[in-house]
Amino acid sequence: MFSKDVYSVRRSALKSSLGEKGVLLFLGNSEAGYNYISNTYRFRQDSSFLYFFGLDEPDLAAVIDLESGEEIVFGNDVDIDDIIWMGPQPALKDKCHKIGVSTSKPLAELANYISAQQSKGRKIHYLPPYRYHNKILLNRLLNVGFDEIAAQASVPFVKGVVALREIKEQVEIAEMEIAANIGYMMHYTAMKMAKLGMVEQELVGIMEGISISHGHMPSFPIILSQNGETLHNHMHHQILTDGRLLVIDAGAESNSHYASDFTRTLPSSGKFTERQKEIYTIVSEANNLALDLIKPGISYREVHLASCRLIAQGLINIGLMKGDVDEAVAAGAHALFMPHGLGHQIGLDVHDMEDLGEKYVGYDDKFIRSTQFGLASLRMGKMLKPGHVITDEPGIYFIPALIEKWKKEGINREFICFDKLESYYDFGGIRLEDDVLVTETGSRLLGSKRLPITVKDVEEEMRG
Repeated sequence: MFSKDVYSVRRSALKSSLGEKGVLLFLGNSEAGYNYISNTYRFRQDSSFLYFFGLDEPDLAAVIDLESGEEIVFGNDVDIDDIIWMGPQPALKDKCHKIGVSTSKPLAELANYISAQQSKGRKIHYLPPYRYHNKILLNRLLNVGFDEIAAQASVPFVKGVVALREIKEQVEIAEMEIAANIGYMMHYTAMKMAKLGMVEQELVGIMEGISISHGHMPSFPIILSQNGETLHNHMHHQILTDGRLLVIDAGAESNSHYASDFTRTLPSSGKFTERQKEIYTIVSEANNLALDLIKPGISYREVHLASCRLIAQGLINIGLMKGDVDEAVAAGAHALFMPHGLGHQIGLDVHDMEDLGEKYVGYDDKFIRSTQFGLASLRMGKMLKPGHVITDEPGIYFIPALIEKWKKEGINREFICFDKLESYYDFGGIRLEDDVLVTETGSRLLGSKRLPITVKDVEEEMRG
């Protein structure tokens, strides 16, 4: 938790930026049963609730009256049963004092409060919920049909939250440095320990243990697989085998819940083949190009397309694509090999604020999301500003089913050398990802050290 002034200033900035009337309703998360009600998943608070109210425990809600400025946190003090199982706990009013809120009420009073505001004709602004518990609660509080809950979420509220949360404060950057350093330890340890004959799951367990021993938990379920052509592969049953590539996409969540997200691709044997080096070098050059281009005043769509042109030119140079590189990228031909976007925002969420809607987080009135295959998957396309934190994660993948589909349908046949691709069906994929802070004059990587990324450095670390 940060100082009370951090939360007070954030709430004040939100109130003054909206220009709306009514009440802002913030719903915290509740615990969820893992396989029975008392055996719960590891609790994770809603990120927007954390950002404005900082209280990291279940069954809380809060309101901000946009006209009077009143702020109220709703929750319950512990009873004797809670004390038996959890020990003595601070009173809710004392917790609220630490975040600069002077009024707290029992959670049971939330429904009466909302009803009273509605009876006065006041608008209740809420953010789109992503958990069923809060969908049910909104249905009861506001009498909104389940099919209408997302559509009736307050767009001004969403835009106001995004505008504040996407520009990271120094206290947030410090937390993200912690998360990045934990992520470094996770990846570097896996790089050093990976050996032929290991089961992928062993490395996953090691990495997950590091994240929990230094922070809250992994920032998302770890992606680790020798079938790297499957972009989000959570199957970890295979044995590390000579000649295969191991894609590891993983990050940590600090104890304050800020995230990191890195990807490295390793040769399972510790040494790349010549063909693997060829593709790997194209991806690493695309990653470094993006890092050089990231700065205020350039759109991330532009950075994405520049990386795509480098990838396409690299594939043309080795005979897997053909034709004019600009025409190929404009047609989306490169997306056969990189069907995802260059990156996304990152902060309290590993895909920061995407619960609020990507069209508000990664795009705006000027930058509209494309519908073209590949480019449509770019989660962050708008103009970069100082304080943005984004991922830089180009990749090249050989997805047999996708290649066969394009070949059969003749998609971009003027740019794709389909006759050369069959020998790559067992290649897998390569992705390389870093976390980048946009500064006043350019950008810098988060974390004390950069994970090894060149062919030489990766092989030396794995050999050592």
